[in-house]
Amino acid sequence: MGHVVVIGNAGLDLRLEVPRLPLAGETLIGNAGTRAPGGKGLNQAVVAARCGVPVQFCAPLGNDDAEASEVEKHLSCEGLAKLLLPRLPYATDFSLLMVLPNGENSIVSTSACSLALTAAQAEPLLRDLGKGDVVLMQGNLSLETTAALLTIARQQKAMTIFNPAPFWPGAEKLVGQCSLVIANRIEAESLGPSIDTAPAAIVTLGADGCVLLKRQQQRSFPAETVTAVDTTGCGDTFCGVMAAALAKGFTTDQAIEVAQKAAALTATRRGAFQALPSREELAILLSG
Repeated sequence: MGHVVVIGNAGLDLRLEVPRLPLAGETLIGNAGTRAPGGKGLNQAVVAARCGVPVQFCAPLGNDDAEASEVEKHLSCEGLAKLLLPRLPYATDFSLLMVLPNGENSIVSTSACSLALTAAQAEPLLRDLGKGDVVLMQGNLSLETTAALLTIARQQKAMTIFNPAPFWPGAEKLVGQCSLVIANRIEAESLGPSIDTAPAAIVTLGADGCVLLKRQQQRSFPAETVTAVDTTGCGDTFCGVMAAALAKGFTTDQAIEVAQKAAALTATRRGAFQALPSREELAILLSG
């Protein structure tokens, strides 16, 4: 079994249920406000660890002791093999999640802390990588840092997975450095033709399943049929399970099947971190 290294962001999620998105200049009342740890990097690392593989996670936290300590406390309970959480002179990043009645969501995030992470601060986790290891990254770090870390991982013969969310112009230049790209419909459109330069790419389509692009061929995988309550976190669940399953030696098709089921399970629950599948649930899916 290989190791999974996740380098990305960590912060706090502030979630509100809203009847619709606010209009310009409008104050809209939301319901069911909650606060939880979050960030794409954090969510994906937690899901991968709950799949039973050794996971090392690096993410920057701010110099606001209360918020940073809250995030660190949650992570310390997840059984991660190693945590590297540099404290930087910024506020810990946070996201505002607005969830519509049909379960769809819109998210606005801060990124000053995650963008300040340097490759040198995260590089210690990339030492001693091997061919069976997987490095998973998202779009929250600067393009310079992301490119440098992907290069190091590739030189160590590790599998590199890039989830370009949020999308930053220039991310399309990194696609060719990755073993696998995982993007949703909007991110795939932003990547444009460059997505075909990756050895493999998965475009997630929500209720329409996903599409695997590989060697100039395209194959569709149907989604699990569920009643979605909140789609927040589904993409993170998918990415975390994909990384863990590939580290366990699953084929790409097998990993997609498990990741689809896990993401569907997440959609049936409210929240992001709170909706992530448990270790017990993932063990059942991975043994199926």
